[in-house]
Amino acid sequence: MTDRDEPDVTADSRAGVVLAGGFSTRFGDADKAVADLGGKPMVRHVAERVATVTDELVINCRDEQTEPIHEALEPSPVDARFAVDPTPDLGPLGGIRIGLEAVESPYAAIVACDMPFVDPDLLAALFETAEGRDGAVPKLEDGWYQTTQAVYRSEPMVRACTRALEESDGRVLAALEYLDWVVVDEATVREHAPLETFESVDTREELEAAERRLARR
Repeated sequence: MTDRDEPDVTADSRAGVVLAGGFSTRFGDADKAVADLGGKPMVRHVAERVATVTDELVINCRDEQTEPIHEALEPSPVDARFAVDPTPDLGPLGGIRIGLEAVESPYAAIVACDMPFVDPDLLAALFETAEGRDGAVPKLEDGWYQTTQAVYRSEPMVRACTRALEESDGRVLAALEYLDWVVVDEATVREHAPLETFESVDTREELEAAERRLARR
C-alpha cells in the first residue's frame, strides 16, 4: 500500500473511493475505520473488495487518520492514495467531492468504510449501468437510496457536490439533483449481490454482529 505512486489510468479505467473521514460518533472513542473485524481492520475489508473491480483506489479521511489507516492497510497488496479533507465535518458529500477530485478515472465507485460486506459484483454492475450517464445509485424497497455504495461520473459529481455545499445542503441527494443518473432498484441489486452488501457498522453492537457473520462463512 502506498500514497505516493500515481495510478496508470486510461479512458476506460475505474476508480474506487473509500469514505473514512467521519467522526464515528456512535462508535465510542475509537475510529471505526480501523476497528478490528475478524482479525482485519474494517477499512481494509472495504479497500480490498473495492480494489478487485477498480484500477485506482483513494481513501478519503481526515489528516489525523492518515497514519493509522496507512498502518491498517500496510499488510495488504492494495495500492491506495489519500485524499485528505481540508475542512473536516462536511459529511459524506464533502468526502465524496474530495475523493473524486483525487481520482483520474472518469467513473468512480464510492463506498463508505463501514460497509465491510460490499460486494464487488454489485460495483461492477453499477459501473456498467452508469456508463454514458452521471451515476448509478441503488434504491431499496424501503425507499432508501444507497448513495455511499454507488458509482458516479467523477467530474460532474465534483461540480454537483460543490454546488450543493455552496447552497449549504449537505445531502448527497441534493447533489444528484444536478446530474443525469440512474436508479438501480432492489430487484436488480439482488441479481448481483445479497442485500448484506449495504450493511453498515456504526456501533459496537453492529461490529459484534458483523464478527458473528464472518465467523459463519
